[in-house]
Amino acid sequence: MKDDIDPESGHQAGINIAAALCLLRGRACEALENRTRALCWYKASLRVDPYCYEAYEHIVDNHMLSSEKEVAFLSSLKFDADDRWLSLLYSCQAKKYGQISALESKLSELEREPQKHSNVGLSLKDNNDVLACRADYLYHRGEFQLCYDITKTLLEKDPYHLKCMPLHLGAALELGRKNELFLRAHNLVQEYSQRPIAWFAVGCYYYCIRQFDHARRYFCKATTLDGAFYPAWLGFGNAYAAQDESDQAMAAYRTAARLFSGCHMPALCIGMEYLRTNNLNLAEQFFMQAKGICPTDPLVYNELGVMAYRNREYEEAARWLRKALVLVQETRNSLTLCWEPTVVNLAHTLRKLKLYPEAISMYEKALALCPRGATTYAALGFTHHLQGSTGIAIDFYHKALGLKPDDTFTAEMLTAALTEECLRPSFAKELTALH
Repeated sequence: MKDDIDPESGHQAGINIAAALCLLRGRACEALENRTRALCWYKASLRVDPYCYEAYEHIVDNHMLSSEKEVAFLSSLKFDADDRWLSLLYSCQAKKYGQISALESKLSELEREPQKHSNVGLSLKDNNDVLACRADYLYHRGEFQLCYDITKTLLEKDPYHLKCMPLHLGAALELGRKNELFLRAHNLVQEYSQRPIAWFAVGCYYYCIRQFDHARRYFCKATTLDGAFYPAWLGFGNAYAAQDESDQAMAAYRTAARLFSGCHMPALCIGMEYLRTNNLNLAEQFFMQAKGICPTDPLVYNELGVMAYRNREYEEAARWLRKALVLVQETRNSLTLCWEPTVVNLAHTLRKLKLYPEAISMYEKALALCPRGATTYAALGFTHHLQGSTGIAIDFYHKALGLKPDDTFTAEMLTAALTEECLRPSFAKELTALH
């Protein structure tokens, strides 16, 4: 079955019937939950016609391929020379892990101002889809405020651009913007009550105000409306995990892992639940599974480091945590607040290895990211205490207790440090000199 050909350009005009049939078969297989077969048909649709965007959207939004497989598949698609912008847009909409630097150059090319006598400039700087890609890129870098600013501007310009809505809600949740979440959820429920994004927004609001029972109820409603809505499954599991209900959380994560085989986050979350319940062998299996799907996510290496620390394998823990920070710093010039726990984890590990100067340096770096970290001040004081610098340790213990007065460990260590300082021989001489 052949399509009409535009006599002037020589290009196909209208819909490619073969690609449309492949797309419909893919949607039918997906409705029957035969996702493997659906993926085959979607890929066939794109091979016949790389401009069949709906097939590509199903593959990306439903996480049918891992990051590496997405890159390989995109490189196999044949676009016309004049349609390089579409190839770039496809690449920018794919998974971001492991190709942050490449994505920066692709986004810059899409946003470049047009040049005279050249087709290099594409003048898509204000295009909504390109802005959504830029926001997604920033979200993966942990720059939630910049992501939030872009998505807010985009939604003010186009309130019906629902593709960027999960990003906006996620960034608002990370920033604790409960008023924004409430207003956005209220408007979405009024306008899109039969869409999963509306009830996902309600769930995000309740999650933000820590009413997890209500949150999981609305996340569950979102998954009922659309069983392939990935953010709601993760939110559903996270709401259970926040209340230490591991069995229900892992049931949600396992469903997500089955539905979205190309995404590593469900496996990672299952591993984190097993780690929390001290089932370290199963935790390691799922962390390694997540690492196999996405070997470039720093969070995977952070969790592997925490697991090794719990196993008292401190050298191994330090190796994993350093790897995590290297991956983070490959994507940005400096660390952001969301990576402060990883820096603290590495500092704890170095302290266990008795590498006190390095540990102190990492604690100081963590305090630069989060200046009001009471536990970090206490750990820094404890490290100085282990070195025998009781005077410096006392100062840090006082700072920790000023931020968190009910910390029993810090109070006990302060008492011990004061006792040691009073018993120090030079202390009596200093006291005599003062009198």
